[in-house]
Amino acid sequence: MDEKLQRKNIFETPIDRRRFWQLSKTYGFTALALTAAGMPFFSDEAVAQTAKEEKMRMKAAKTTMNLATEYVIGATRYYPLVQLNLKENIQNLTNGEVYVKLSPGGILGKGGKLASKVQSNTIQAAQHSVSNFAPFAPAIDLINVPYWANTNQKFVNLVTSKVWRDAVHTRVNDRGFEVLLYLVLDPRTAATRNGFGKVLKTPSDMKGMKFRVPGSKILQQFYRMAGANPTPVAWGETPTAIKEGVADGLDPALVALYAAGFSGLLETVSFIKSVEDAQVYSCNLKWLRSLSDQSQAGIRAAAEITSQQNLAQVPASRAFAMAEMAKGGTKYYAPNEDELNQWKEKTGAQRPEWSDLKKKLAGSLSKFGEFQEAANSQGKYYVDDVKG
Repeated sequence: MDEKLQRKNIFETPIDRRRFWQLSKTYGFTALALTAAGMPFFSDEAVAQTAKEEKMRMKAAKTTMNLATEYVIGATRYYPLVQLNLKENIQNLTNGEVYVKLSPGGILGKGGKLASKVQSNTIQAAQHSVSNFAPFAPAIDLINVPYWANTNQKFVNLVTSKVWRDAVHTRVNDRGFEVLLYLVLDPRTAATRNGFGKVLKTPSDMKGMKFRVPGSKILQQFYRMAGANPTPVAWGETPTAIKEGVADGLDPALVALYAAGFSGLLETVSFIKSVEDAQVYSCNLKWLRSLSDQSQAGIRAAAEITSQQNLAQVPASRAFAMAEMAKGGTKYYAPNEDELNQWKEKTGAQRPEWSDLKKKLAGSLSKFGEFQEAANSQGKYYVDDVKG
């Protein structure tokens, strides 16, 4: 897509195209986007003030962190991305030593491309899914094993635990990354296209269906075990695949479905709570370690605060996305306890099919057991879970 067209679409505000280009040319894209995020109707004076502040911060900073995300400015309303929070928190908690240049809306790429750019230090930090992170940091793919760290609370318990950080983050560091924070979205769903004609209540309802999967081999195995026909489709091509029936269903969290434009395309969404649909903000480790001790400590403190802001935002973003998807005709289904048990019994982490993978990624079944214990132990943070 042409970069100018991308820039036109990366924030949400009732601004006409001509005025956008006039203001962007005069004050710069960053100032315009930040002002638009803060107020839906704004004046030239407001944009000028933001531009002045941004220039002063950038000039005063000792270094610039280029931070890329996949979603538009303002997306936190329906997708708890909190990207502006992270920018502001880093700048504040490094005492202005680090200026964050935000590139939202997929301007610099999406998914695995962003992770690759972070690893090469083409950009210093990015937001992307755990699934897209897994090829660069395989240990983190354990999260995609179904029905063990599958709720918001279990996921947060796990990734904030000492055993996870000691065993997994050191291996992530070996690949050149620092995990700044995890983003909680909600567990993955089982959604069907318009016209599919069946609600996915149990694995038997998936038999033979063409189910879109991301790059994670674990998720592909999961849906094969459930009885579906896993169909790899690039994320950017998935709405078209759903429209045309190339794929009958897909699994992202509801907020991700709404954010990616699936409103009006889906017949049903079942809250099967299989795998946490997690995101991360990753950072280039070498770049981070090149900063002053104060800046490193400030970035880590900012990440911790932003993580808590994400947790607080989850229920509000979910509520907005659910209401908007319902307006588009989507119906919701929450499996009962017996139905959820059928999913767990057929595909869950206790199945012998997962043993070799758990040994490979965790190091041993014993270590995986420690992770499982951490997931089931209440940590210091509470997060709201989807009720269905």
